[in-house]
Amino acid sequence: MKSFQKEISLRPHSRGFHLITQEILQNLPEIKEIDTGWMQVFIKHTSASLTINENADPTVRTDFESHMNKLVPENAPYYIHTYEGPDDMPAHIKASLMGASIQVPITNGRLNMGIWQGIYLCEHRNRGGSRRLVITILGE
Repeated sequence: MKSFQKEISLRPHSRGFHLITQEILQNLPEIKEIDTGWMQVFIKHTSASLTINENADPTVRTDFESHMNKLVPENAPYYIHTYEGPDDMPAHIKASLMGASIQVPITNGRLNMGIWQGIYLCEHRNRGGSRRLVITILGE
């Protein structure tokens, strides 16, 4: 069994849903050494999240952002945690709903995802800054 773990820093992204599949793979030449295994990606933040979804039509990412903003609005009168700005508490809720990690199978040195799937960084803050990911690969 082989294992690799790497922490990478993503460049800052604007608020919204961003494909980061290639950015992750560029930092992981070790993936080519795995015939059968798993890659886990964990984000070390409480106001951004990760998910897997449509990688072709950018309107999907726009619709995700629009829907999440309707589902978890800013300036709700019942928020108490407001000292970091109106986007902060909603960002925490959105991050919890979307999740802090994803797991993808590896087959023959490549991510084994569907043709229309990509890994998203879900940036829930207006100015979230650089985000840190811990990527762990296990396999043979």
